[in-house]
Amino acid sequence: MSTLSHNTSAIVRDIERVSPALVEAAARFQAAILADVAGRRGTLNCRVKPLAPTMKVAGPAVTVEVRPGDNLAIHAALAVAKPGDVIVVDGKGDQSCALIGEIMATQAQTTGIAGFVIDGAVRDSHELAHGTFPIFSAGLNPCGPTKSVAGRVNLPVSAAGATVHPGDLVVGDADGVVVIPRADVERILVLAQKKVDAEAARIAAIRKGDTRPGWLEKELRAAGMLAEGEAL
Repeated sequence: MSTLSHNTSAIVRDIERVSPALVEAAARFQAAILADVAGRRGTLNCRVKPLAPTMKVAGPAVTVEVRPGDNLAIHAALAVAKPGDVIVVDGKGDQSCALIGEIMATQAQTTGIAGFVIDGAVRDSHELAHGTFPIFSAGLNPCGPTKSVAGRVNLPVSAAGATVHPGDLVVGDADGVVVIPRADVERILVLAQKKVDAEAARIAAIRKGDTRPGWLEKELRAAGMLAEGEAL
C-alpha cells in the first residue's frame, strides 16, 4: 500500500456520523427496500453475506482499507470506533486468509460496536454464526492474518463494489448489505416508508384475487413484447 503524504493521516479519528435517530428508523426497513428507493445503488456484491440468516445490522460506517490477508488497520479501527458503529472493511474480496475471528468479534461486541461488514474472509465461523454479534463476510478461511502492513481507517473505500464514506448508513440483513450516503438518509427513509405501504397494499390486493399488476401490459408494449392493441 502506498505511503500517505505527511498531510494525510492513515487514521481519521473524528468523523460525522448519521444520527442515532435515523439509524433507529432505518433499522426497521429491509435492506432490499432501502436499496430500491435509493435507485438500486449502494448494495455490496452478493459474496458478502451474514454468517447466520438471522443477523441484522444498522449503523454508521467506520471504514477500513487493508492489504489482502493483513488486519492491522482493523485493530486500529476497533480502537477509534464508537458504540453503534459498523466496521466496514475493504479486504479486496480476498479469501486466502481470515481478517477477523472470535477474539476480535468479542472485543468489538464488548465495546458496543454494532457489527462487521468485511469484503474478505473470517474464521471461527461456528462460534460466530451461533453468537449474537452480526458479521457479514465474503467467505471463510482458517488461515490467520498478518499484522504488519499499513492500511487506512475512516477514508472512503470501495467494498464489494459499493462506495462507502465514513459515517454513511450501513444496513444489512439476510439479503445482504446496502450503504446509503449520510446526507441522503432522511430522504431515503421517507421513500422507504412509502414503498413499504405500497407493497403492503399490493400484497393485500393479490390475496383478494388481483394477481396481475396494472402496469404489466404497458411495459410489455414499451419493450416490444406486445403489439399495440394486443393483450395478454
